[in-house]
Amino acid sequence: MPLQPVHRRSVPDEVFDQVLSEVVDGGIGAGEPLPSERRLAEVLGVSRPAVREALQRMAQTRLLEVRHGGATTVRDFRRYAGLDLLPRLLVRGGDLDTAVARSVLEARLVIGPGVAALAAERGGPALEATLTETLDALAATDDDVERQLQALAFWDHVVDAADSMVFRLMFNSLRAAYEPALEALAPVMAEEVGQVGAYRVLTAAIGAGDPETARAAADRVLRPATTSILSGLSALEES
Repeated sequence: MPLQPVHRRSVPDEVFDQVLSEVVDGGIGAGEPLPSERRLAEVLGVSRPAVREALQRMAQTRLLEVRHGGATTVRDFRRYAGLDLLPRLLVRGGDLDTAVARSVLEARLVIGPGVAALAAERGGPALEATLTETLDALAATDDDVERQLQALAFWDHVVDAADSMVFRLMFNSLRAAYEPALEALAPVMAEEVGQVGAYRVLTAAIGAGDPETARAAADRVLRPATTSILSGLSALEES
């Protein structure tokens, strides 16, 4: 997509998004130099400080290699970017990237049961009461967006109990990618967040300190909606 003059949002944010799209979509390939700050400012119709701020942010995400006195070149984001880039990749230009959405769902299904097993090993009896309180709030509402928020709160407690910094940071990134799409996902997530009984089985397994049952119960909670949504995404990709 050719770069366009900026008319909305925070100017550095918009510059960041446009240059990021060029990098991710292959408009500027890995190893290629970026246009100069002056040239980018001219094309985008913004100031050089705005361009500089956006490029500094891209460099912080390891998407650019900055050589002092030399050209700034693009890196292969698949090899250098971190999970902090995920929300930006999921929705670009107002459109959902179905391949990225698929990978988020697949990661959730793989990681969730393992996190639940760790929570069962490390959480302790107080965790069961906390999870039960969250599920009571989930059961008390029939609003699908609110149910998703309560389900996220449930998993937030589970991730805390797992006591893994890596899983915590992964959860944070997955949540940041997922939350902007809560309303759009409400119809397809209704089945998952509405199965309070399955969540209660998972809660009981975690409270009992039974990691294998917790692993299986978490898979039972996550798999139905994941399978359904993945089928829908596959249909979109083929259309």
